[in-house]
Amino acid sequence: MKNLRNLLCVLLTAAMLLTLAACGGSPAPTEAPATEAPAAEAPAEDAAPEESAGAVYKVGICNYVDDASLNQIVENIQNQLAAVSQEQGVTFEISYDNCNADAAVMEQIIANFIADDVDLMVGVATPVAMAMQGATADNQIPVVFAAVSDPVSVELVESLEAPGANITGTSDFLDTDAIMNLIFAENPEADLIGLLYDVGQDSSTTPIAAAKAFLDAKGVAYKEYNGTNDQEVLLAAQAMAADGVDAAFTPSDNTIMTAELSIYETLAEAGIPHYTGADSFALNGAFLGYGVDYANLGVETANMIADILINGADPAATPVMTFDNGTATINTDVCEQITGKTFEELEELFAPLCTQVKGTVTAESFSDVAA
Repeated sequence: MKNLRNLLCVLLTAAMLLTLAACGGSPAPTEAPATEAPAAEAPAEDAAPEESAGAVYKVGICNYVDDASLNQIVENIQNQLAAVSQEQGVTFEISYDNCNADAAVMEQIIANFIADDVDLMVGVATPVAMAMQGATADNQIPVVFAAVSDPVSVELVESLEAPGANITGTSDFLDTDAIMNLIFAENPEADLIGLLYDVGQDSSTTPIAAAKAFLDAKGVAYKEYNGTNDQEVLLAAQAMAADGVDAAFTPSDNTIMTAELSIYETLAEAGIPHYTGADSFALNGAFLGYGVDYANLGVETANMIADILINGADPAATPVMTFDNGTATINTDVCEQITGKTFEELEELFAPLCTQVKGTVTAESFSDVAA
């Protein structure tokens, strides 16, 4: 019995030793994968630049209307995206359309962009940006707007510094007081100013109110003239000529912009200098355009698009970009006829009030002048 008990003890001891050996060795297989996991992820991180370099981004651009300013913006967006594509090794598949100020067409264009699963939409001018804002409330497709004069007042963004949603962009905010100062620098005796604009254009609301406030404070009379299409704008120009206004003011109003080629001769023959909120007006025959460089605005809009798509910038935290409003562009074809002053005389007169004074000649588009 004693020998049997000794044998059982030996067997039990051996079993316990085997069990302990097995338990003591168990961490080895669990630790090995833990040390291997980072090594397996590293190639994915190294490959990230290559993946972004070959990326394809679908961009839908809708222009509000066919005019020199907005067309210049679109052209520079496309050119700059092409340059970024070459530099970064990415591809931008651009779908472009123009709604020609037709709300139904605009909605269809935006619906087509959504159906095409674009990565980002670009709304050129306030009405398009607002329509895109509404259409992307649920799907949260990023929206970048261009040439929205007052994005805060139309509630596109919460603030210029922090837009707060899926939308940001570039603003062509107009310094109206600066244009008023130019009017009275050229004609200190002006006592009746015509305010020519489309009441339906959001871009005109704030600057027209600012012009009225400026003229009221100065004690100068003004009269409003409105039009919603080329024929109505021509009638408004004829009415200003008949009323003998000393100067006319138009902000960056797309309706008046599209009609400028139809009215500039009427105003020139009546000796009425037309002061406007964009250099494209002067290109199309207005006496003077004052405001942002729309070519540069287009370039910076494209850079913003690229930053969102390539670098993952958040539109909600991307500040709206504004620009220096210090450039005055004078139409050298009509300036002497209207004011009796040469371009050189006007350049000297306006220089203290502007960062730059330059000239242009009458043409339909900027590319025509370049050619």
